[in-house]
Amino acid sequence: MSIELNTNDGHVTITNEVIATIAGGAAVECYGIVGMASKSQLRDGIAEILRKENYSRGVVVRQEENHLHIDMYIIVSYGTKISEVAHNVQSQVKYTLNKQLGLTIDSVNIYIQGVRVAKV
Repeated sequence: MSIELNTNDGHVTITNEVIATIAGGAAVECYGIVGMASKSQLRDGIAEILRKENYSRGVVVRQEENHLHIDMYIIVSYGTKISEVAHNVQSQVKYTLNKQLGLTIDSVNIYIQGVRVAKV
């Protein structure tokens, strides 16, 4: 699925993979995030940290009528307050997608897949 926008300059199509990649990039810039995890952790067994080119594997973009919802699977740093990290990720992802793509996000759901010691 994708989002279709009509602008003064023409027709723009934004795919869900682009939205997921931008959201994943915005999330890993937040303090307390070690990385993105695979959304299919139950199948994979353990929470693997995804590299930059695979951020979209840790993000699910859902469209319901005119509403856009994002589910993110993250790994947080040990010693951080999980609720604050999750709130910061939600705010950052909403802001970044609004700023870069002009999209209004209805909800950003955070799923903590693990806690790891951040490498220095």
